[in-house]
Amino acid sequence: MAGHSQFSNIKHRKGAQDVKRSRKFTKLIREITVAAKQGLPNPEFNPRLRSAIFAARKENLPKGKIETAIKSATGSVAGENYEEIQYEGYGPSGTALIVHALTNNRNRTASEVRYIFSQRGGNLGETGSVSYLFDHVGLVFYKAEGVNFEDLFNYGIELEVLNVEENSKKGLYIITCEVRDFGKVRDAFYAKFGEPELARLSWQPKDLIEISDKELIDKLSTLIEGLEDNDDVQYVEGNFTFTGDNSAA
Repeated sequence: MAGHSQFSNIKHRKGAQDVKRSRKFTKLIREITVAAKQGLPNPEFNPRLRSAIFAARKENLPKGKIETAIKSATGSVAGENYEEIQYEGYGPSGTALIVHALTNNRNRTASEVRYIFSQRGGNLGETGSVSYLFDHVGLVFYKAEGVNFEDLFNYGIELEVLNVEENSKKGLYIITCEVRDFGKVRDAFYAKFGEPELARLSWQPKDLIEISDKELIDKLSTLIEGLEDNDDVQYVEGNFTFTGDNSAA
């Protein structure tokens, strides 16, 4: 019985991992499709597509699926049309969340996101309800082990970026720039330092709330997990960070 129980646990864990991997692949494929549709299908001339393919390869998305996603965007094979939508809402204790989604059905996604908020202690708001608490900026991330910080910093000064900083906890160097300069900055850093770990527009909180209360951390983690588990949601940004011994970050 013990062996059977162990086997069942292994099967359960593997099943959960397979579901998570499949969900990740779905999100990567959608990003590739949208990126290819918005620009040229050649990644060398389409930075967003290049970044999407880079992210997909890091997650071991099969080459065939990458090629099919690009063909779908260019009309070479039948595919679905996706659009980018941003949702704003409140989490427990008045925390603010911005949800980024790619969907082929606005009504379905809005309904599902609203349900997740309501079931997990939050409320979906109207456009502009929380975005005023954030600055809209461009972000470029590099792994600290791959490049020299001084080189990044000095090049950032040349390009007149907003900031170049180190996140030692995550082992990253983070470049922040104005939205209007994002394309220029992203491409310039790529040409000099290679493909970044991440390059995208982002909402950064004007005032970051530090949360150490375990109960609130659990509630927020549950809400974010529920949102990120939705196939249409690409990623979630908030105006808070978890700190202290209760932080899982």
